[in-house]
Amino acid sequence: MPIVVDIDVMLARRKMSVGDLADRVGITPANLAVLKNGRAKAVRFATLAALCEVLECQPGDLLRWEAEDAAGGPVDLHRTVLVDDRDLRT
Repeated sequence: MPIVVDIDVMLARRKMSVGDLADRVGITPANLAVLKNGRAKAVRFATLAALCEVLECQPGDLLRWEAEDAAGGPVDLHRTVLVDDRDLRT
């Protein structure tokens, strides 16, 4: 999936456990794990806002977009060169 969830990064920076974050946000640890592991299909803005409030961060600190290649894997945009409308990877 091209949306990557970086909750682990913020948890480490804040030295907070998943259980503590779930309690403070008001969601179950199981639902937080689904979001944290990138298996969530959607996230409510209210939940995202609560996560940002508790973690004292911005939504972009928790979510980022990564391009995927045709096979479904991530693309390293720094190593892609466009030549004659074709992708050539170095």
